[in-house]
Amino acid sequence: MYLVGLTGGVASGKSTVAARLVERGAELIDADDVARDVVLPGTDAWREIVEAFGEEVLDDEGFIDRPRLGRLVFADESKRALLNEITHPRIAATIADRLEVLAALDGLVVVDVPLLVELGVDRGYDAIVVVAAEEPTQVDRLVRDRGLTEEEARQRVAAQASLQRKLDAATHVIWNEGALEDLRRETDRVADELEAAARAKAERLARELPDH
Repeated sequence: MYLVGLTGGVASGKSTVAARLVERGAELIDADDVARDVVLPGTDAWREIVEAFGEEVLDDEGFIDRPRLGRLVFADESKRALLNEITHPRIAATIADRLEVLAALDGLVVVDVPLLVELGVDRGYDAIVVVAAEEPTQVDRLVRDRGLTEEEARQRVAAQASLQRKLDAATHVIWNEGALEDLRRETDRVADELEAAARAKAERLARELPDH
């Protein structure tokens, strides 16, 4: 397994990069999908969230209303910390279980974690890919594509680690300030490098196996 951590700021284009890597054959573990699973109705995390934030964070069917909860926690750092305390250990445990299942693969295994750097879990990867966009671009996309106010958009960006901090952790950077075609081309460039590194790792490990 060649383990790749994929991260980037909100509205950076990370999901598009992840989808392209999957098209090229990578196995993907998406932390956002895991986060949805661990708070499904009836789970321990779901009960703790309802107890902490009230039933107003539920939709009509009893699921966590993520936009509503997001507005609460991004406006209050203490509430955001409480939510993270409830969810992050469960997300990390689920990701670890899935990685154990994929451990024998020779190819790329990509773990898409928006808060990879913030949580200090950017160790143990063969490579760290950061999808990068400047703050004005992120804010514009959040307002235009997700319907946030400018203030809400700036809160979302400010809640994450700075772009420079992410870049400092990166082994590979994919800039996304232009057209979708540019993003796809940059993703393919980095994917070529990752796939070559994965082959080299597999060959090295094969040479290190004892002869029988």
